[in-house]
Amino acid sequence: MTNQMHVESSLGKGPPQAASAASVSITTGSENALARFRGSAQARELLTRLFRRYPGSLNLRLWNGAAFRVGASAGAGGEAAFTLVFRRPEAVWSAVLGRDPLALADAYFRGDLDIEGDFFAALSLKDHLDVLQMPAGEKLVAAFKALQLKMSNAAVHHPDAFITPSHAPRIKVHSKAENREAIRFHYDVSNEFYALWLDSAMVYSCAYFETPDVDLDAAQQAKLEHICRKLSLEPGESFLDIGCGWGALVIYAAKHYGVRAHGVTLSPRQLKVARERIEQAGLKNATVELLDYRDLPGESVYDKIASVGMFEHVGLANLPVYFSTVHRLLKPRGLFLNHGITHDSEGWEPSLSTEFINRYVFPDGQLDTIGNIQRFMERSKFEIADVEALRPHYAITLRHWVARLERNRARALCHVNEATYRVWRLYMAASALQFESGEIGIYQVLANKRTAGVPNLPLTRRHLYS
Repeated sequence: MTNQMHVESSLGKGPPQAASAASVSITTGSENALARFRGSAQARELLTRLFRRYPGSLNLRLWNGAAFRVGASAGAGGEAAFTLVFRRPEAVWSAVLGRDPLALADAYFRGDLDIEGDFFAALSLKDHLDVLQMPAGEKLVAAFKALQLKMSNAAVHHPDAFITPSHAPRIKVHSKAENREAIRFHYDVSNEFYALWLDSAMVYSCAYFETPDVDLDAAQQAKLEHICRKLSLEPGESFLDIGCGWGALVIYAAKHYGVRAHGVTLSPRQLKVARERIEQAGLKNATVELLDYRDLPGESVYDKIASVGMFEHVGLANLPVYFSTVHRLLKPRGLFLNHGITHDSEGWEPSLSTEFINRYVFPDGQLDTIGNIQRFMERSKFEIADVEALRPHYAITLRHWVARLERNRARALCHVNEATYRVWRLYMAASALQFESGEIGIYQVLANKRTAGVPNLPLTRRHLYS
């Protein structure tokens, strides 16, 4: 079955679109196995019940080719943006019997459920999963029929099912050991896998677009330049990058601004690439090491410090430790730039989104509002100098990443299995939609170490754009 992905940007011209170039051919089970699956009539009835209150219409298709529409507006005409394909009965009965709110996502990762058409439009289903809850009496009838469907297919072998993706370790207190395990779960997937869809410098954070149609590589270089200008980096200054990734900012700052740049990461694989790239660039003023930020030694060591896409891993309870550590390391009148994702509600309350992120992607990820983040900084004796919202930029960045991942699917499967590919595709596409809706945001907060006297900053922002 060919799966055509038509990605439309809601932000104007946007990045290159993933259309026919992102087509994939997915085979999930032999023809004989598909022919042996039973209960298509039961499955149709169950899915009609399940999606009865969905405020629209959905195109569904079963493993035997039977196609139908469900939803409150199922009788209305018009073309549907996507079709949900239930390739195995398990995707149906697990959605009814299971208590897991991510049952449909799990089915997609296993290959039991597929999406044809506009992948981004299909992800809007997340906003309506609450309506899939049936009344108690109706759910009892549905559960009985789901059990019948399950039993009638108990003997069918699924030889080609995808591997179920790994569940992330549960993080309780964001200890050093837990953070190391979490970072390695996320970042040590494969350097080659990341290189397929990141820019050439492998910057794994929000790019900076002057216009929506700027090339991703150029936008990431613009982001690195933007950070260096905000920090007013000067030759000979000491600069620290907390969570340096594959070394892009360390290398850029050392090469273009002549600072003594040092980076720390918890990922051994990132460290290896960063050191190789520093050596290839012939930089003597750039270093990286494998180290937890809490173990950075000294006091008043660095003139400037940046943290880009790292503080989301810190844990809300640890934010005072995080900011006080940065404060300790920063010289008097030094500057600190914190670049990170925020949430539209306070705290990290349990939800479908938080469960998905912590289970499959960022086991230690926790977000808060920008107002709370600034309060944490001020309590750690930082003076806020500048705050810039970059939410549209991350939406465009993520659509670039999804398009590039889809185009490179065949190469990606040389480094990860199909289930992992699907996790990352779904995660990044869903994140793009969350940034576009405003559910999550991203901010660069520039602060100085609070001391007597005038901050060591230009009087205007002209230096950022001249």
